[in-house]
Amino acid sequence: MPRITLPDGSHRNYPSAVTVFDVAASIGAGLAKAALAGRVDGRVVDTSHLINQDANLAIITDKDADGLEVIRHSTAHLLAYAVKELFPEAQVTIGPVIENGFYYDFAYKRGFTPEDLVAIETRMSELAKKDFPVTREVWQRDKAVEFFKSIGEIYKAEIIASIPADQDIGLYREGGFVDLCRGPHVPSTGKLKYFKLMKVAGAYWRGDQKNEQLQRIYGTAWASKEALAAHLHMLEEAEKRDHRKLGRQLDLFHLQEEAPGLVFWHPNGWIIWQEIEQYMRNVYRDNGYQEVRCPQILDRSLWERSGHWEHYKDSMFTTESEKRDYAVKPMNCPGHVQIFNTGVRSYRELPLRYGEFGSCHRNEPSGALHGVMRVRGFTQDDGHIFCTEDQIQAECTAFNTLVGKVYADFGFTEVAVKLALRPASRVGSDEVWDKAENALRAALTESGETWEELPGEGAFYGPKIEYHIKDAIGRSWQCGTMQVDFSMPGRLGAEFVGEDNSRHTPVMLHRAILGSLERFIGMLVENHAGAFPLWLAPVQVVVMNISEHQADYAESVAKMLRLQGLRVDCDLRGEKINYKIREHSLQKRPYLVVVGEKEKAAELVAVRARGNIELGQMSPEALVERLVLDLKNRV
Repeated sequence: MPRITLPDGSHRNYPSAVTVFDVAASIGAGLAKAALAGRVDGRVVDTSHLINQDANLAIITDKDADGLEVIRHSTAHLLAYAVKELFPEAQVTIGPVIENGFYYDFAYKRGFTPEDLVAIETRMSELAKKDFPVTREVWQRDKAVEFFKSIGEIYKAEIIASIPADQDIGLYREGGFVDLCRGPHVPSTGKLKYFKLMKVAGAYWRGDQKNEQLQRIYGTAWASKEALAAHLHMLEEAEKRDHRKLGRQLDLFHLQEEAPGLVFWHPNGWIIWQEIEQYMRNVYRDNGYQEVRCPQILDRSLWERSGHWEHYKDSMFTTESEKRDYAVKPMNCPGHVQIFNTGVRSYRELPLRYGEFGSCHRNEPSGALHGVMRVRGFTQDDGHIFCTEDQIQAECTAFNTLVGKVYADFGFTEVAVKLALRPASRVGSDEVWDKAENALRAALTESGETWEELPGEGAFYGPKIEYHIKDAIGRSWQCGTMQVDFSMPGRLGAEFVGEDNSRHTPVMLHRAILGSLERFIGMLVENHAGAFPLWLAPVQVVVMNISEHQADYAESVAKMLRLQGLRVDCDLRGEKINYKIREHSLQKRPYLVVVGEKEKAAELVAVRARGNIELGQMSPEALVERLVLDLKNRV
């Protein structure tokens, strides 16, 4: 007689074993109709799952995050079903859920075309409307292998054959299609209504370049028509804001094949870089950091002692000179320890904060490179704090406050906090990791933050707080980090003399606010769609004359603005004024200043703000006052 405990704490007793669907139906017909799956004692299961003992149960609908994942997982199977219907010779391989959607890999004799995707999506809709029940079956492993071999699904048979022989296999059947899967799935295909196929890409079988190349069809699926439409709109906006396209259009930077993953910064882009770097340099100064600079190449022995060689060598560029092995630094922390180690340190010096705009290189796979967002050479606004255990919480709390202020200055006000915990491959004892993780939890609690915990995603030397910022179209970007490291200082011989006159090992806090400057600039380009706020804009004001008679006056206005520290272009070309206005508007200049005979005679200027906003005539002094205020407030 199972006793079912529901999320609100209420209980329901049943005379015999009962399915998740039966429980939902006993609560109400509406819930039974909406049920997609159930969460039994924390495990997500099908609505057909039989409960034969006391359990905690939550009914999952499309309002739940787990429900959306079930929808996407089931839609991946629907995709495979449709492909097999239209292209019987295609072989199915794997089809997992990914962020915002799913994909499925296929082996087929020719490439899928855009027209094929339209046909597949149409067939998916037809199959969904037939509302086939989706049922789970349990097979003996060898029987499942033989079945898939018999229908020509060699890849699927290989997957099943890799499972231990004593394990039963879960299969799901919908209409005429059977697929291997752990589940769970929606009760019937009629629950799948709002989806779209997005693109085809290449993929290797089992992710190994030595294996056959497959075709990966990507799709997205949502719980409602509105959610799907919003997602597709966001993708359209993201395409318009693509930093690679805008980088060319606005003459900010470029990349080329002779330097894969390395950025050529043009004058306009380098102005943005310098503004950001100087801003962060002031943050260093105002918050007690001393700026340092470390070598790019260090002896392999140092990377071995720090632990990077064991855990990170595949991502490091290496070189050799005079029979010594070196590595180009992928991060700055070991270098900062070397600076700390010069001379005898006292507890009175702690916390000691070092900051560096550290240039790093990592051997990223070529297929992972993406504009300036994912590169092989990058610069971090990196910092390391050497402190005592008693100082960890105060330093982390102060850093949390600082992060929020910096992001707000760049226009990011929505920040999610996550705590990445110990990974399987790590250095240090569990006791040390307990101290580090609890110190970060205490700092977040003191700061009044709410956070999500990410088991297994910490650095090999310590847990970390991650700061994820949301941009103008709702995308989340992982940016800043604060990491507690009890291991590396000791491995590299860092010590200080304590109040007891004995030597102690400091704690090392690794922290960054923006992370990679390259990536952060790419984020800014996409967040602002290239229309940078005044303080970051490469050209802040363009002064234009209507005819050559106002050239001298236009130059004098431009000179006055430059003397106020503004970045000003003066366009005196003999083009029509509407042509010049349009050209500079496409370059997304914040302010356009026009002078004609009326303005010259009255010693005024006509001002237009970005977005075709006419501000009318004003004196040059009034314009300066407005611009200076905008700069001060980082509008």
